[in-house]
Amino acid sequence: MPRAARKRSESGIYHIVMRGINRQVIFIEREDFLRFIETLQKYKNICEYQLFSYCLMDNHVHLLIKEGKEPLETVMRRICGSYVFWYNRKYDRIGYLFQDRFKSEAVEDDTYFLTVLRYIFQNPVKAGIVKDVIEYPWTNYDDYKRKTNKSETDFVFNFFNAHNSETAIKAFIKYINESNADECLDLDERSTITDNEAQKVITETCKVEHPHDMQEFNTDERNYYIKILKTDYNLSIRQIERLTGINRGIIQKV
Repeated sequence: MPRAARKRSESGIYHIVMRGINRQVIFIEREDFLRFIETLQKYKNICEYQLFSYCLMDNHVHLLIKEGKEPLETVMRRICGSYVFWYNRKYDRIGYLFQDRFKSEAVEDDTYFLTVLRYIFQNPVKAGIVKDVIEYPWTNYDDYKRKTNKSETDFVFNFFNAHNSETAIKAFIKYINESNADECLDLDERSTITDNEAQKVITETCKVEHPHDMQEFNTDERNYYIKILKTDYNLSIRQIERLTGINRGIIQKV
């Protein structure tokens, strides 16, 4: 069966997830983490992509980047190929290191961009590895605190409408560390029920002919039913968004 075509981003911005083959650990020692970060910086200069955030976990990686002069597939082939070559030589192994092709999702609006940014930085916190974002060493969160040129900090700080960099940094830190129920692309996207089953739940619960009809509800009615779908039927934010066409940001806030 041929692979489904990767969804292209009109903004050129993507959230990317890569996992070790058979869930294998891809970073064993401190040197391995540092090497991958160096590889990101090396190809950032060569491929001219913009790097907004990254998080390196033991067996997977999250990235938030914007394409530059080379397409996403070429960029990722360069990054992965370089790291795997180095890793295999170091550990005297052969073969693949990353599982299949990387996953990606297009990031098309400002609200979701900030959601993904926070989701990536909070990944180690939600995994129970650390209690605070700042405690985890293998993200570029510190680039924002120190306002380095290794990441596209100015692009991100512009979202916070601050009059100076000090205020922007404070607003950024406050946002990134807020408690949330963010849902983004991750390693396991299986829903508790299928889309067909979820569609039936929506039409029967919300008394509509099609899930898209929920867009015609007034705000209170819409939010009332969204809450029921999330809490009583365990439909995910992504699934509700996909079936109803209601903006992800609205669903998250309910």
